Amino acid sequence: MTFENLRVDINDRIATVFIDRPKKLNALNRATIEELHKAFASLRDDADVSIIILTGSGEKAFVAGADISEFSEYSVEQGKDLAAKGQEQVFDYIANFPKPVIAAVNGFALGGGLELAMSAHFRIASDNARLGLPETSLGVIPGYGGTQRLPQLVGKGRAMEMIMTAGMIDAQTAKDYGLVNHVTTLEELLPLAEKLANKILNNSIQAISAAIEAVNANYKDGVDGFETEINNFGKAFGTEDFKEGTQAFLNKKKPNFN
Repeated sequence: MTFENLRVDINDRIATVFIDRPKKLNALNRATIEELHKAFASLRDDADVSIIILTGSGEKAFVAGADISEFSEYSVEQGKDLAAKGQEQVFDYIANFPKPVIAAVNGFALGGGLELAMSAHFRIASDNARLGLPETSLGVIPGYGGTQRLPQLVGKGRAMEMIMTAGMIDAQTAKDYGLVNHVTTLEELLPLAEKLANKILNNSIQAISAAIEAVNANYKDGVDGFETEINNFGKAFGTEDFKEGTQAFLNKKKPNFN
């Protein structure tokens, strides 16, 4: 896959997607959002890829926000369309992606950048990371799921404070809040992401996909997460991975999930 604003490296079932606009601190524009959708759609169908690591190029930024120059003159309808299409093509798409997505947050993750990181299934951060939703300082609000996912991750009060003050928090505070799972040095960020990815690869990606769907169901209006869990639990009994996993356990062997 060749892109103007992304770089995709695939190695041993792990795809690493780099947002690659370092001169713009990897800011999201419409072209980058479209390319992210195309990249993830391709990786979804790639049988040789089981896990995705999402990160930014360079040392300064994961994604420093949206490219403000693109939408500063937008109308009400254009603004609504910007949010709706972005959520459909990328942010909700990644949140409901059937393969695990780990965000490796290097440097600034602001506005749409933090929203992108929050759409991943979990996050790790380098110790130079700074995270925040500064939209209210621009006279707008988060439009790519920030008002929904941030409270789920850090609680309503902390989310309200971050959104209202438009301030940034450092990586350790983000870890204390539950926004990121691990903090490490910039040099060790991708190695840690790969280590976690390889731990995941020991397990059934088919089962993990069903678990992702069940966990996400809890946060959807009108959906009974327990019912989704029950259904997906039952379906697992009909899979080859279930047979492999249980037989390996009973025979005291390591399972070999394809």
